[in-house]
Amino acid sequence: MIRTKNEPFSKLRLRPKTSNQYILPKHLKDPTLSCTDHSKGIRSLPAAPYHFLICILFLVVIYTLLAIVEKKLPESVTISNEHKYPNRFVAERARNHLVNLTSIGPRPVGSKENELHAVKLIVDEVKIITKNAQSSHFIEWDLQRVSGSFSLQFLDGMTNVYRNVQNVIVKIGPVKTSRHSLLINCHFDSVVDSPGASDDGASCAIMLELFRIISRFPNPLKNNIIFLFNGAEENMMQASHGFITQHKWASSIRAFINMEACGAGGKEILFQVGPNHPWLLEAYSDSVPYPLASSMAQEIFQSGIIPGDTDFRIFRDFGRISGLDFAWSANGYVYHTKLDTVDKIPLGTFQRTGDNMLPLILKLVNSEQISDVENYSTGNLVFFDFLGIFIVYWSEVLADIINISVIIISLLIILYNASNNHVTGFNVKDYFKSCFKCSILIVLIWLATLLTIAILSLTVTHLDRCLSWFAQPSWLFFLYIIPTILVPMVLLALFGRKFLWGQKGKHYPQSLLYCISRDGNQMLYIIILLVCVLLRIRSGFAVALFVSCNAISTALQNTILKYTYGHKVLWLHWGCMLIPFMLSAYMIQAALLLVVPIMGRSGSGNHAESVMSLITSAMFTLVFSFYNPLVLLLRKVYTLFCSLAVVLLISFLVLVFTPFGFPYSGDPNNLAPQRFMIAHVERSFYNYNGSLRDSQNGLWIVDLDVNSPHSIKSFAPELAKARQISKEECSKELYCGLPYFIPVITFIWKTHWLDTKPMDIKIPLELNLLYRDKRLNNIQRLSFSATGPDHLTFLLSLYDGINLKDWSLSLDKPLEGPQWNGRPTYFVYYSCANDITPWDFWIDLEVPTNHVGPQIEVGLAGHRMHGPHQYTTTLKKIFNSFPQWTTTTGWSSAYKSFTL
Repeated sequence: MIRTKNEPFSKLRLRPKTSNQYILPKHLKDPTLSCTDHSKGIRSLPAAPYHFLICILFLVVIYTLLAIVEKKLPESVTISNEHKYPNRFVAERARNHLVNLTSIGPRPVGSKENELHAVKLIVDEVKIITKNAQSSHFIEWDLQRVSGSFSLQFLDGMTNVYRNVQNVIVKIGPVKTSRHSLLINCHFDSVVDSPGASDDGASCAIMLELFRIISRFPNPLKNNIIFLFNGAEENMMQASHGFITQHKWASSIRAFINMEACGAGGKEILFQVGPNHPWLLEAYSDSVPYPLASSMAQEIFQSGIIPGDTDFRIFRDFGRISGLDFAWSANGYVYHTKLDTVDKIPLGTFQRTGDNMLPLILKLVNSEQISDVENYSTGNLVFFDFLGIFIVYWSEVLADIINISVIIISLLIILYNASNNHVTGFNVKDYFKSCFKCSILIVLIWLATLLTIAILSLTVTHLDRCLSWFAQPSWLFFLYIIPTILVPMVLLALFGRKFLWGQKGKHYPQSLLYCISRDGNQMLYIIILLVCVLLRIRSGFAVALFVSCNAISTALQNTILKYTYGHKVLWLHWGCMLIPFMLSAYMIQAALLLVVPIMGRSGSGNHAESVMSLITSAMFTLVFSFYNPLVLLLRKVYTLFCSLAVVLLISFLVLVFTPFGFPYSGDPNNLAPQRFMIAHVERSFYNYNGSLRDSQNGLWIVDLDVNSPHSIKSFAPELAKARQISKEECSKELYCGLPYFIPVITFIWKTHWLDTKPMDIKIPLELNLLYRDKRLNNIQRLSFSATGPDHLTFLLSLYDGINLKDWSLSLDKPLEGPQWNGRPTYFVYYSCANDITPWDFWIDLEVPTNHVGPQIEVGLAGHRMHGPHQYTTTLKKIFNSFPQWTTTTGWSSAYKSFTL
């Protein structure tokens, strides 16, 4: 409210002129005391802009400190000092295991490095540990070689067929046999060209050390621990499926821990738990010394926003088991590259993970719940860690009670504000009406902010400065977070009064506009929180925290400050919102560490600049929405606006016109390389009559980010001749006539092709139609035999009128992929890890009696992803010309397409 210097605030009223109109007291009609005047007589516009700038600076400092603390790791136990720490996890020994494993080299499924050397290394270590184990433990191990198939609704959907993949399995338990087991899983295979240190060799190394320590305990375990070293996870979780569906010990498993990585080092985060079985999270909370977990992370991951999956899915869906899924997420720049080496993983990361896993495993395997899981299986938990110090969790029922209580209390506070008409001059109905209109205004401001950010990101793209923040994510603050703070404040200050009250709004004091804006924002978040309750969104805990702290701030403003809107309001509100800001900043920092590197491998056609700018803006828009109304209490507010605008402009010019905007880094201390995935391909297309229609040799450049491949044309001039695969080609040929080895054509559809001389490596690839057998009910069975390398993909599309009724590729119903020219497609991935033999299978088609002409389009791709024939001379030559700020992955491939 506005009051004169000598008049008590409580005596000031807005007198109604009509039922819908208010006028100011006469003594306030003096233009020298108008609501826009900054004279001494107006105490409701108290704070200078530097107060707000200091607050922003304060939050930046807090965010920076949280980012520093997030990198802190525990002191490591080494072999030389392990005698001081009996029964402690020894990080150095685990790292030594990893050094031995990665020295073998990349370990794709089917390679001798994976199928022979890695298996032997793990088995030999298991034998040594078993030999030195305490007699109170019964230990046995098994080498499983398994074949199978399953449908996987991941990415574009696929049928996954595997043959002779391997698992090393170790069981340790009491001498007196138990029927109940806890499974601990890692995988020792790696992607093409990668040593796989973090993904996932380190987890296997940690498991070997955990096995050693547990085997030395004198006291027996109450139940069994099964350590699964699986040898085919990178082939879309084949080995874990083979274990959980076919191994003799699988039926004893009551819970599991999966250890994964999507980055090198940092802290392992618990990002999936369950389904149901809340005792698993309770055990984690009670036992681990360094917690890091969030049900919000689980909901985001399971939504499919992040393109990834783990063996957790296999154990959950095919084993019907609940468990915990952990992953490292820091330094995702080296994930799935040849840079994923041991030296990228700090020793403290081994120690932290081991110190967490050891007590957690012992807590679970010795618990009464694991031997009676059905009686503890009901319910999920809302959970999060507070700055890595402790875990907060509660049941979904309690979450609903808390959320509804927060909603009711917040509404009561707004009702109290509305009923204070001696302060506001409004009746309750008009106050709520203004708050509701303000909620609408805030939504419009959000949309305008996102539109501004989108225009800014498109400008950056047009100026060819995409991913300027990739190597230095701090640039996101200057490029997208500052405008996210600035735009809502400017719009609220310029249009808030007029939007709420039209022309008569100029008569209302600025402090009243602040109250309406504050409570209108609160109403909007109350609605959001209510939606979370109704849709059972567990991430609503973050909204509830913001709403409750904002309600506390409002209550304190009413009781302590007595509606005196001085600079104290500014600091009181920032103080009340400090905890939710710290928690949200902590989660946002973790999210950015994960998402920024993903933008370097998400595909050229996915507009990473716009996506990242909007994600960043959306996160900070929601956070700063609770601070924006404070701008209405500032004097000389345009000083604040100009200050932020100047910082934004300078940052933009620096990124556009200086080398600081270069997106990549080859600095070993700050790696952020550009990824290149190139296959040298020989592709052949056959007509309906079996004649060769076309044959091509070339480099297939899979554009993993928006700057590919033009960013390196000065280093590899031949790439200037590369042409983008056109929509016409993709409409003419199934899967664009390209040898995709996983079904990602809807994600990574923008690729390039560079014609080359014929490959100097021949890849034997054949698809033979053995026979066509006509059966009852218009069914025709086509039997095929495919030969080629140990990694094959089979593509199928049906002509109009043809139906796929069954096939021998899996026991499940054939899983459809994306439509191609309005026709269904099917993607089948096949790998043979050992003893390669022809791949024989059949498909049953329903063909109308009057159908004439082609029935199906099929494609077969063979991939040489390891061995001496992985690289052609042409591929080696072009990779050698790439700059040091790039990292490459390559192989040779053949593709054949048939119309049958």
